[in-house]
Amino acid sequence: MKYALTNSVIYTEKDVLYGYAIVVNGDLIESILLEEELDSTIEKIDLKGANLTAGFIDVQLNGCGGVMFNSDITVKTLEIMQETNLKSGTTSYLPTFITSPDEGMKTAVQVMRDYLGKYKNQALGLHLEGPYLSVKKKGVHREEYIREITPEMKAFLCDNADVITKITLAAENPTARYIKDFVEQGIIVSIGHSDATYDVAKKAIEDGASFATHLHNAMSPISSGRDMGVVGAVLSSDIYTGIIIDGMHIDYENVKIDKKIKGDKLCIVTDATAAAGADIDSFVFVGKVVQVRNGKCYDENGSLGGSSITMIESIENAVKHVGIPLDETLRMCTIYPARAIKVDDHLGSIEVGKIANLTAFTHDFKVVGTAVNGEWKFTKN
Repeated sequence: MKYALTNSVIYTEKDVLYGYAIVVNGDLIESILLEEELDSTIEKIDLKGANLTAGFIDVQLNGCGGVMFNSDITVKTLEIMQETNLKSGTTSYLPTFITSPDEGMKTAVQVMRDYLGKYKNQALGLHLEGPYLSVKKKGVHREEYIREITPEMKAFLCDNADVITKITLAAENPTARYIKDFVEQGIIVSIGHSDATYDVAKKAIEDGASFATHLHNAMSPISSGRDMGVVGAVLSSDIYTGIIIDGMHIDYENVKIDKKIKGDKLCIVTDATAAAGADIDSFVFVGKVVQVRNGKCYDENGSLGGSSITMIESIENAVKHVGIPLDETLRMCTIYPARAIKVDDHLGSIEVGKIANLTAFTHDFKVVGTAVNGEWKFTKN
């Protein structure tokens, strides 16, 4: 199918274009040209002045639409998550599977393999958040499952690196000694749920950790001029990091500081749970009941249990409350995460030859439509 998206404000990686159209042919962006240069016979889709950008990429998503990947480890769950994502402009994501027994991890890997055999450019591989974490910074993760990796599981993860995009581990967990091995297999290692000292965190980064999981949350802070913690190591290093901009996980003023320091290495993530895109007041997360009140998700101990925010809501917060210009905010959820997980050769920006994963939204942050692999659909709310 070939068509042109017209009457929009187009946000490419570097420019904001007015009066241009995007021609999609099959699953690819074929051309970007002035509207008056369009072939008169081509099918035109009028976006009525909406903003048009590359589809959002969420590299940390536990669940949404009333489902959790940890609770129902099936292809169907991932399909529901993808369908829910599209309503808020996310066209690609990393399903996040948190701390669990080995058998659960193995099932998640197999399901991811089955999904990737069926779908392209949607779920982009598995993110294993744990179980090789710090008990002190466990958050909602279950303490009894936090552990050091076994030789058998290390071999399993490395053997299945083709479907495991990212692993989050604590820099002080003994498993960190295998960072180089994971990286050699193509797995991105992220530091998270870690109470490490600055030096230990920096060692993990030197060994190849190239990402940090939800900056500030569940990691040792900069507690003084002498104690820099994991946060200090992340901010002083040239690695990518995700950040949750829901106004609850991190103060907006902190986000402003982080953005000044990290620049194009700061990626918006939702860390969303079943509550995102769903009207529910509680859900089960790895055997724990998580309550949802006024957008806040928390367990019986008051620990934050993920978020209920969507990507388009995060973008609105970044613009309105943090003061990041819209074009830069869009890069934080398109090209920057694409680079972080090494898919920027075909996703993450509006560019001729790239996959036509696209999102259109109004100036009051309402998603009006998306394209996935070139298939355009208007959003039904």
